[in-house]
Amino acid sequence: MKPKIILLSLGLLGFVAAKANSEPAPCTGIKKVDEVNGIIVHSENKKPLKDVSITAYLISKKEKAIVTDEDGGYSFDELKPGTYKFVFEKAGFKRVTKEKVVIKTDETFQLNIEMIESQNSDSDLMPSPFHF
Repeated sequence: MKPKIILLSLGLLGFVAAKANSEPAPCTGIKKVDEVNGIIVHSENKKPLKDVSITAYLISKKEKAIVTDEDGGYSFDELKPGTYKFVFEKAGFKRVTKEKVVIKTDETFQLNIEMIESQNSDSDLMPSPFHF
């Protein structure tokens, strides 16, 4: 009786092992995509900046453009592998450009940015001499 139980157990164990190796698990069957993500904050108060326009360029060709969310976060999914230039723009802030960012297949790249407020040219104007 014991040899039958042992053989049955070994057979069942072999079946389970073979089944586990033949079918990918749900998490491992999904291929990771190319991704660039990060957070954009104000350089002085470190608060997240929403509605920052981010444009990705691959070899001088506009590849994709997105806008940050309420928390200053952004994410580019499924970018082609290559060397990119990222341009970050928001009204009232100096433009930030990050060049030579290399994106590789199956890798995630985090790019956090601090943006500096630009000096408003209207505040530098002198009053008109005709103003009484």
